[in-house]
Amino acid sequence: MRLFDAHNHLQDHRLDGIRPSLETSLLSAGLVEAVVHGSAPDDWPEVAALARAHPWVRPAFGLHPWYVRERGPCWLEELRAWLLAFPDAPVGEIGLDRWIENPDLEAQIVCFRAQVGLAQELDRPATLHCLRAWGLLVEQLRAQRPPTRGFLLHSYGGPAEMIPLFVKMGAYFSLSPYFGHARKAQQRAVFAAVPLDRLLAETDAPDMWPPDEQNPHPLSCDGQPINHPANLRVSYELLARVRGMSVEDLAAQVEENYRRLFGSPSVPPPPEFSQPIG
Repeated sequence: MRLFDAHNHLQDHRLDGIRPSLETSLLSAGLVEAVVHGSAPDDWPEVAALARAHPWVRPAFGLHPWYVRERGPCWLEELRAWLLAFPDAPVGEIGLDRWIENPDLEAQIVCFRAQVGLAQELDRPATLHCLRAWGLLVEQLRAQRPPTRGFLLHSYGGPAEMIPLFVKMGAYFSLSPYFGHARKAQQRAVFAAVPLDRLLAETDAPDMWPPDEQNPHPLSCDGQPINHPANLRVSYELLARVRGMSVEDLAAQVEENYRRLFGSPSVPPPPEFSQPIG
């Protein structure tokens, strides 16, 4: 079975302990491609290095709303440079977040609008993060044209009622292994309302780990649980149960959806952007 991880952070240093065996474990689990998302200028070179080292990595570059306060004066120019260097790279992870303590919403909106504009200008898909800001997200997407290539609402936590509106704007929706927890049952059920041609799967590794009883790859860092990226199949199984279909049929549909949004790799990443990790 061919699996595609629409969203993770394999550059995260919490995964350093398994990095030597990462490729073997992922490819043996059926992974074909993974979109590895940068969150800030500090980790963009690490994402690029992973893309250079592994042909199954599709890099993505973006400024996450948690890090907008730390941005430098040239962050957008730097982001543009990374995206131009990697023609297959989506813009992400970007978004809006009212969940964090003392969010700087004004800065989040400025950065979000700039990055959506960049995705539109460069004809790239985008990956969006949204927590407790669904109305604001709709407002901002209506205020400017959403990316023509479409966008992913990763680990979608919004209401089912908003799905048709987001679909009209070009949205896809991905589910992570964390939705297997009992307290996420209601949100997991929302994915029954997502059109079949807009479903994707993700791990968000090293975050969003599955419940213990559904975790074939338990992993921890400094005594805290983290999500092994080989847990991608857990997401597929959860989605298959929600949709009442076989995992194999779901996987075929997810592959079609993934390629429609992200495309097929066409240009190898340039060696001059490769930097060692760690």
